[in-house]
Amino acid sequence: MTKITLIGAGGKMGCRLTDNFQNCTQYTLDYLEVSPQGIENLKQRNVTVSDQKESVPQADVVILAVPDVAIGAISREIIPMMKPGSLVMTLDPAAPLDGVIHHRDDLGYVIAHPCHPSVFNWEPTEKAFRDFYGGISAKQSIVVALMHGSEAHYQLGEKVAQDMYQPIKDTHRITLEQMAILEPAMVETLAQTCMEVVKEGYDQIVELGVPEAAARDFVLGHLRIQIAVLFKEVNGTFSDAAYKISKRAKPILFKEEWKRIFEMDDIREQVKDITRK
Repeated sequence: MTKITLIGAGGKMGCRLTDNFQNCTQYTLDYLEVSPQGIENLKQRNVTVSDQKESVPQADVVILAVPDVAIGAISREIIPMMKPGSLVMTLDPAAPLDGVIHHRDDLGYVIAHPCHPSVFNWEPTEKAFRDFYGGISAKQSIVVALMHGSEAHYQLGEKVAQDMYQPIKDTHRITLEQMAILEPAMVETLAQTCMEVVKEGYDQIVELGVPEAAARDFVLGHLRIQIAVLFKEVNGTFSDAAYKISKRAKPILFKEEWKRIFEMDDIREQVKDITRK
């Protein structure tokens, strides 16, 4: 039976994983947490915190579910304690790409990140539909990368990822660099920033007197169809007027060289901002 030690089990992401792992009888789980709030979160789940010095050296898999700014220091404390041949798993590509994860040649390193449920997921229940993060009842895909180690390390990491992020739609094997192109570059540097600007625009039109209920329905409805058209979920196009307006707006809203955010040199600067205080 595979033994897993979950570091940061009572944190934001750790609690989601803890909830899923409690249903995984194929693993033996130890849960590690140091923050008072995290320990309280685990108590509410009837989970007992294990002893680090006993747990880590026995683990087949150690999952670092800790904040990016802390993962370097924590890895330097935890990874030297791991037994040869075991697997380190992280949930985000930033720290591995930045080189702050403590490295040992005799260990495997796998990164696994959720895609989160698609805006076009069909879910049969209201509960599943409103599982926006995934990992409860809505299907989501995941991306998994082998940073170091053997194919056996990858296969173990993929299986653990599928269980801790379940229910799963598809599993995509990619490289560490490709995962960093997706996040932070695509979904945080670009998409989240654009959506924050859209929300600022929404707040502005409400301040200008547009009734908030009307603004919300109008904006969110248009966002859905715009995404559907652009990502080919429907066989349709925008109006000629809409294309004219977007062509006019793009040079006003975006700098000409904005796509450099996808160049690896720039991505490495992005992850430094994430991993360093």
